[in-house]
Amino acid sequence: MRCGREGKLGLVAAETNCIYKRYRKMGDDWVVTIEPTSDAPAPLELPEPRLFNKWSLQDVDVSDISLVDYIGVKEKHSKYLPHTAGRYQSVRFRKAGCPIVERLCNSMMMHGRNNGKKLMAVRIVKHAFEIIHLLSGENPVQVLVNAIINSGPREDSTRIGRAGTVRRQAVDVSPLRRVNQAIWLICTGAREAAFRNIKTIAECLADEIMNAAKGSSNSYAIKKKDELERVAKSNR
Repeated sequence: MRCGREGKLGLVAAETNCIYKRYRKMGDDWVVTIEPTSDAPAPLELPEPRLFNKWSLQDVDVSDISLVDYIGVKEKHSKYLPHTAGRYQSVRFRKAGCPIVERLCNSMMMHGRNNGKKLMAVRIVKHAFEIIHLLSGENPVQVLVNAIINSGPREDSTRIGRAGTVRRQAVDVSPLRRVNQAIWLICTGAREAAFRNIKTIAECLADEIMNAAKGSSNSYAIKKKDELERVAKSNR
């Protein structure tokens, strides 16, 4: 990139990254002098992308070491909007790398009448995050991560056997399944709480996330998680 200027004495200067060229007209000829310059333009620093242009993901910490690779809050997951156009659907298990807020929005689109309404789901999550920030004063993404860690069941039971002889056996839950279950339970709790209620679904989602982050028994996700682990313990 080169820019030039013309002075009163017929001087023209052009500046590049590290060289300063001066053009002076003497008679009918132009004389060029090249001088190094230390005033090289500094490289442009791109602003940090913040979720909804408000909340940063840099300070978000995943306290459970087993879920670090499955909760997408790293720097590469920083987006202005939780929408990546479904690039995580083509390969199995690739959704583990999907930003965690986008996974919450996608889960809010279930079921039936809300299918495919991504803009509505994003608007609900944005409003819920604003409520969480007002009530707790914390980064709502950090509150969501804590809620997912607390809501994911560590133990479950599965059916083992054939035909007539079927019994249930307790099994450990994989980290990806824990995250999936936690997101689904949080969204289900918010959806059921908002049904035939004066509260909006954004308010119910904010309450559900905050209660789950605290480990409160008022949370639908925490109650379901305790129930699953209790059934699994009885089938060991």
